[in-house]
Amino acid sequence: MENIGEGDMTRKEYSAGAVKRSFWFAEFRKVVNLLNSGKTLNEIKTLNLEENIFSAPTQARAIQIFNAVSSRVKNIDKSFYQLFERCDIANQKIIVLTAVMQSDSLFFDFIYEVYREKLIIGDNELTDRDFSIFFKNKQLQSEKVASWTDYTLKRLSTCYKTMLMEAGIINRAIGNRKILKPILDKSLENCLLANRMEITLHALTGVR
Repeated sequence: MENIGEGDMTRKEYSAGAVKRSFWFAEFRKVVNLLNSGKTLNEIKTLNLEENIFSAPTQARAIQIFNAVSSRVKNIDKSFYQLFERCDIANQKIIVLTAVMQSDSLFFDFIYEVYREKLIIGDNELTDRDFSIFFKNKQLQSEKVASWTDYTLKRLSTCYKTMLMEAGIINRAIGNRKILKPILDKSLENCLLANRMEITLHALTGVR
């Protein structure tokens, strides 16, 4: 698969599916709470159809949210579910961000190659140019990304910015997009390390 040979995730084919998705923090929390209370994903799927647990405007949207959130949940180890309940909101958002990274290789690469690099060199702003350079590089590396339209790439950029803002690691209110280095709870660091996710930890904290 394309690029980074990280040992902590199964590489998936690059996808532009993120344009249809949101961060869905509250929905992720609801699924994890239900899993922790003993429900299975299949039971939650049924519950979603019968009771609209995400308060989605249409059933199609409810199904889309469940499919995306359940995929994220399945892409992290179960040890994160119990930890999620014990963390503060800032660290809960980092767990959701980690789940998004694990389920979307292109988004993972953006965090690792752009966000992490900014933290390392002490550049605390994320600019539109950073996004455009990232996608241009990916178009050179991947025929699939090269086939996407400028419109798709623009939508992906917008989606990534929104995800990062909702995850609490950039702030639009301060001038340009200011990078906010996350302060990870020690228990979250330990959970990442226990699951051989050092590269994810490095990506989030700016480590070579």
